Amino acid sequence: MKNEPKLVDQFVDEILKRGTYHELDRRYLINRIFALVGEQSLTSKQTAVDLLQLHDLLIETAIQNGKIQDNPTEREILGADLMDFVTPTPYQVNTKFWDLYQKSPQSATGYFYKLSRENDYIKTRAIAKNIEFPVPTDYGKLEITINLSKPEKDPRAIALAQTMVSTSYPQCQLCMENEGYEGRVGYPARGNHRIVRMQLDGETWGFQYSPYAYFAEHCIFISDEHRPMHIDRPTFQNLMAIVKYFPDYFVGSNADLPIVGGSMLSHDHYQGGKHEFPMAVAAVETPFELTGFANVSADIVKWPMSVIRLKSGSESSLVDAATKILRVWQEYDDPKRDIRHETEGVQHHTITPIVRKRAGRFEMDLVLRDNQTSKQYPDGIFHPHQDVQHIKKENIGLIEVMGRAILPARLKNELQEVERYLLNQPNKMKTYHQTWAERLQAKHDFTAANVEQIVDQEVGHVFLRVLEDAGVFKRTPDGQAGFKQFIQKVNATEH
Repeated sequence: MKNEPKLVDQFVDEILKRGTYHELDRRYLINRIFALVGEQSLTSKQTAVDLLQLHDLLIETAIQNGKIQDNPTEREILGADLMDFVTPTPYQVNTKFWDLYQKSPQSATGYFYKLSRENDYIKTRAIAKNIEFPVPTDYGKLEITINLSKPEKDPRAIALAQTMVSTSYPQCQLCMENEGYEGRVGYPARGNHRIVRMQLDGETWGFQYSPYAYFAEHCIFISDEHRPMHIDRPTFQNLMAIVKYFPDYFVGSNADLPIVGGSMLSHDHYQGGKHEFPMAVAAVETPFELTGFANVSADIVKWPMSVIRLKSGSESSLVDAATKILRVWQEYDDPKRDIRHETEGVQHHTITPIVRKRAGRFEMDLVLRDNQTSKQYPDGIFHPHQDVQHIKKENIGLIEVMGRAILPARLKNELQEVERYLLNQPNKMKTYHQTWAERLQAKHDFTAANVEQIVDQEVGHVFLRVLEDAGVFKRTPDGQAGFKQFIQKVNATEH
């Protein structure tokens, strides 16, 4: 034993500490790890103080021993394979999760979340690189983040991918086929990935955490069947059922249409977690009666997008009310305000729904979405308009609807160049920031001490404009009058 690399011994100690393997398995584990990283010890004088550092040093050992090439793909695959040793099997995870659930939902999710962080499925170190700051507005504090966590694509991997035989397994990155999947060039390693199974309306669904989480306990609920996303009555029923399973989590769905939907429309899924978003605490400003639903309270929310908030102690009444609003919206036209439910047979209207439980009652926010395009707005009439795309041009999905901006990594360096421009220093500012920067220069007196804070706040106000662009009934007297006309149409429609 004394001649074996201390690094491998340390890692095996960590494996045994977690109880998936027994001391009798030590020799087996040492040999399996030798097979992955080689039998020659790392020449570095670094010592590991935690599991992630052991993981890193074992990867370096494998590179020195010629077991893998030094590129992001092979590093990721080996890292996931190593962390698979410290991760219980899917059966063990599910058994423990549901055993703990009998104690409390929080005990179960706490266990699964801790496991997903410790085994590096949730990329905690990458997530820590993200930039985040609040911006006060008339609608409350918006949350601005610049997403630096997702790794950049490896040019060598891209070149290699062009020579590889294509495969449709797994069908997509949300399929349950990913659990334990080795990974390949251009497709993430999932050796340490685990999914908790649950039943929703007689179907099997999966519950997992997001590897590049955008907020606390950011989780994903995935259909066992690979099918397109859809917003309909079963969606509302599933969201309510999930909140009943996990009452301290919110859960919501991206819209199910291009432009207004998220990036994974090909696989039915929802997102949730333990985070109170700005929209969740936004004030309600226009209460209204919903005809036929005496036990459902309804309000228009003070928010830059068009949001109806329903509350009730009755799950079925809330689902019925939401279904009626969706059906009316799917066929609603208001040409005066550029709102059309379809053109040339193409459907344009859907809803982004969010459910939470508060003070013993169910609360559902319904965000009205319209994905039309026009000659003036080819990217989308209710999409970030051209003059704000220097900050945000991507789709506005569930998380951003609720007031948390996920801005592109390019802005980290680009905003520094904007700040140099505003201080009249040599800079390489992108030309697409020029108009905005000139406007800021006319509005503020910049110093080295205040420029970063002012630019951050102004970025937040651009994001506010992004949300206003995505709102179908604008935050103007005319827009809000149109919103009330839609409510009248809902009430005049039989359900």
